[in-house]
Amino acid sequence: MPLLLLALAGCHPAVLSPAGPVSAGERIVLLDSLTIMLAVGIPTIVLILVFAYWFRASNTRARYRPDFAYSGRLELLVWSIPALVVFFLGGIAWISAHLLDPAEPLKSKVEPLEVEVVSLDWKWLFIYPQQNVASVNRMVVPVGVPLNLKITSASVFNVFFVPQLGSEIYAMYGMTSRLNLQADRPGVYLGLSAHFSGDGFPGMHFDVNAVSPREFASWAAAARAAGPVLDEAAYRGLLKQTQDVSPYTYRSVSTGLFERVVRQELPPGEGPPSARSAAGGSTVLAQRQD
Repeated sequence: MPLLLLALAGCHPAVLSPAGPVSAGERIVLLDSLTIMLAVGIPTIVLILVFAYWFRASNTRARYRPDFAYSGRLELLVWSIPALVVFFLGGIAWISAHLLDPAEPLKSKVEPLEVEVVSLDWKWLFIYPQQNVASVNRMVVPVGVPLNLKITSASVFNVFFVPQLGSEIYAMYGMTSRLNLQADRPGVYLGLSAHFSGDGFPGMHFDVNAVSPREFASWAAAARAAGPVLDEAAYRGLLKQTQDVSPYTYRSVSTGLFERVVRQELPPGEGPPSARSAAGGSTVLAQRQD
């Protein structure tokens, strides 16, 4: 039991406390897979102990058969059980991979909210094209409304993950990943980067504030009434490496900013200092060779 608790110490409890349909579906997949594996693991452990006890040296009733070589029934039993496990686990993985496809829109009568997500060093930028506002390190969403997320990176490889809402997905420079999520109840949910990205990685997390549609509309209106403008100059300022940035908002966003980031029309982030030094050294070396 202590070893089991130690092994589970690295697991985030939010994964088993879903707040949306995607995370709820993933929890079912996780528990079903665990049940299938325990249906094999527990009997195997019990039988090992039983056989060890029965065939102990002091048990004269145990039959010693040194010439035993083959049993068709035993082979069938030994191979059929793991085959069934692979069959059931593979079936669960296949079905859930289609039902919980990150790019598949969630079925809902409500129009989805579009959010464009950019991972930076070491912060997150959230752009709301329908509301023409943006925020840093805080994503405010209405409860019960599907979220259509378009995710990219302005710097190194990253992973966008909100454990209580569902699937994690890659954020890569020059590419767009799509993710559909939904919050079913109000609350503040932890969002984070699930991939190491340098010195500021420990502080690269954000809050997902799930509020009522009315509160979301009020938040968007308040954001439009104050704060700076997210234009190209402001975006270039975001490319500078900063750590533990407090959330703030932009009152408007330049049209097509996210698409310009994806198409690499805007410069990438600074990247790690070692990478910049290496790039500068390569440039000097190339100039000397010329």
